[in-house]
Amino acid sequence: MEGLPGEPGQVGLTLALGRLRRLGATGLRVALPAPGHPLGLSGPPEFNARALEAEEAVVCYGAALGLVPDVYEAGPEGVQVEVVWHVLPVREAPPADVPSLGEAERELAEALRDATEALTRLDVAGAGPVAEAAVDAYRARAERGREVLAPGYPSRAVRVLELAQRVGTLIAVATESGHGGAVSASEISARREALRPVERTARRAQVAAYNSVVEERERGVR
Repeated sequence: MEGLPGEPGQVGLTLALGRLRRLGATGLRVALPAPGHPLGLSGPPEFNARALEAEEAVVCYGAALGLVPDVYEAGPEGVQVEVVWHVLPVREAPPADVPSLGEAERELAEALRDATEALTRLDVAGAGPVAEAAVDAYRARAERGREVLAPGYPSRAVRVLELAQRVGTLIAVATESGHGGAVSASEISARREALRPVERTARRAQVAAYNSVVEERERGVR
């Protein structure tokens, strides 16, 4: 980790997490921003810009600090991967556009229905068994040997995250040129536009699930 207050250079993750705790951090929030959608961010502009470029960030709860990763790959097909987290000051304010778990679950149910309707309307074969097989294969790889969330998260958060990941994967499969009936540039563009709100909902739900422990703690304090 680099830029940690009181440290002149890079430090290991274990030491850095201990230092963050001493600086007042009692939890970490995930942010998954995208262009035009600063999901989970609270500013200032410098931090938001770096987080948008990385498309992910972590914001400390209890300390006005945020972390943005830089990923370095080496060797053929990124055999060796190194991640350096850069520490930056953040604005102490509610994160942007993060729903509650209940809201996220309701929105996801609607999003899944909308995605299916949109793909059917656009005559996309990715809405059928080809996409389902791809989604199932993805889930099998992703879930093999790991938990969706760490122990201690509410069961609703696990359910919301699993559904959000499934919706996000379905969208990824549907927007690949190798799947579905849309073959022209205009048809592919129409497909992506139809699915953009669904993708946004899936990302919001993922952030709500990851941050649910911190959000529950904050509500308890209040």
